[in-house]
Amino acid sequence: MKLVAKCLILFVFLSSCDDGKQPLKGDTQFQKGLNAVFKDASTSPLKEKDRKEFDALEFFKYDSAYVVEALFTRTEHEVPFKMKTSTDSLIEYIKYGELEFSLKNERFKLNAYQDENLTKEDGYGDYLFLPFSDETNGLESYGGGRYLDLKIPKSDTVVIDFNSAFNPYCAYNEKYSCPIVPRENYLKTRIEAGVKAFGKH
Repeated sequence: MKLVAKCLILFVFLSSCDDGKQPLKGDTQFQKGLNAVFKDASTSPLKEKDRKEFDALEFFKYDSAYVVEALFTRTEHEVPFKMKTSTDSLIEYIKYGELEFSLKNERFKLNAYQDENLTKEDGYGDYLFLPFSDETNGLESYGGGRYLDLKIPKSDTVVIDFNSAFNPYCAYNEKYSCPIVPRENYLKTRIEAGVKAFGKH
């Protein structure tokens, strides 16, 4: 599971990747970086037959309306829990904080989680996991919801860019075990930003 988590983090932190063969498709550095990860056999979650045919992921059009400033509240005295996954395995997380924000004149809240095992490793001490589901799931976007990566903010606010929302690896290959979005992180609205469902055109 550590390997999967690290690969997921690559989606954000390899946003300037270039495979050196041909220009990467994408309107933003995030989109180009994500396509680079998927094209590279050493990092791609795609099945071999899908990777050989892979050209680019499909994204919602970048929309600055989905870049929001959230109020961050650190939640104290939380107890670690086992988050369900797409397989029988369970992953231990702890709720680290709450993010409250406005989107299209509505107020929403998401919980941010921390994988305590992952944060013990170099480079991941300030990593937060932000899974969410919304009303595009099963339509334009993957039915199981999407993920965002964040860093622990140094103040009481943090910017959430839903344009950087990505799918769990199990959206592309059932061999992966992916955390299931907790029910409390359902957003009763359409998040028309980030990666779309794979194979829907």
